[in-house]
Amino acid sequence: MKVLTIGATGKYASLVVPELKQRGVTIRALVRDKGKVDAARQQGVDEVAIADLRDPESLRTAAAGVDGVFHINPALAPDEAEMGVAMVEAAKVAGVRKFVFSGVIHPSLSKLTNHAAKRPVEEALYESGMEFTVLQPTRFMQQNLERDWSVVLEQGHFSLPYSKHLKAAYVDYRDVAEVAALALTGDKLGYGTFELCAPGMVSRVEIAAMIGEAVGQTIAAGELPFDEWVQAAHIPEGTLREGFRQLYAYYDQYDFPGGNALILRAILGREPRTMQQYIQELANRKATTLGSQK
Repeated sequence: MKVLTIGATGKYASLVVPELKQRGVTIRALVRDKGKVDAARQQGVDEVAIADLRDPESLRTAAAGVDGVFHINPALAPDEAEMGVAMVEAAKVAGVRKFVFSGVIHPSLSKLTNHAAKRPVEEALYESGMEFTVLQPTRFMQQNLERDWSVVLEQGHFSLPYSKHLKAAYVDYRDVAEVAALALTGDKLGYGTFELCAPGMVSRVEIAAMIGEAVGQTIAAGELPFDEWVQAAHIPEGTLREGFRQLYAYYDQYDFPGGNALILRAILGREPRTMQQYIQELANRKATTLGSQK
C-alpha cells in the first residue's frame, strides 16, 4: 500500500509516519518547499512529492498512484478550508481509494474559524465517493506543553492568555496517529467520523500541579495579556495571530467543554495516553537529556 501524507515534516503529521511504516506502508510525503526534502527523508518517508495545497494541478500529480491520503490542514491559514477541499478533489480525480482527514473536535463551532474551516473539508469528503475516515481530535497535548516545557520549568509558571481555570479535554497526537494508520491500513474505521479524546477534562491549574509533581518543584498556573503572550511566543502579525486572539477570547467567554474517551479507547483497544502520563514522559526525557550532558 502507498499513502500520501500531508505535513510529514510537521510536528503532528510526522507522528503518523512511523505508525504507517511499522504496518509496511510505502509513504510519499507532500512538501511545498524543496528545502524540506531531506527533512522528509529523515522522517523515514520513501518518496517525496513537491506540491502546493494552493495548486490543484500539483496536488493531482502528487496523489497519482497512491492508495490512500492522510491530510491535516494548516491551522488558522486564511484559506484553510479551500486548501483542504482542493486536496480532497485532487485525490478523487487521481483515483485514491482511502482518505483520512485529521480535523478538529466540534467543527460546528462557527465562531471559531479554525473549527469552522474543517466543515467544508468534511463535506467534500462525504460527497467524494472515496472511503473516508474523519478524525476529530481535541486539543493536542504536544501543542503547548512540549514547545514551552523549558520555559515553564525556568520561570516556574505555566501561563497562557486565557483563564487558568478553563477545563478542556486533551489528546496525545501519537494516539491520533495510530488511529489514522489503522484507518488507512484496515477496513474497520471506513466511513466513520470519530471524536478522539483522552479521559477527562483538566484545567491549567491542574496541569501545573501535575508538572510540579513530575519535576519536584512548584509550578504555578498563570494568565498573560494576549499581546505579551504573542510577543513571547513569536507569533507574527496577521491571520495566525488574529486566529489565536479569537480562539482564546472564545475560551474566556464560553469555556471549551466536551470530550469523551469512549471512542478512542474502543478503537485502540487500550487506555489512551493521559495528560499525567505525557507530563511524566516529558519530565523523564528532560532528566535523561540533562544526565547525558554531565
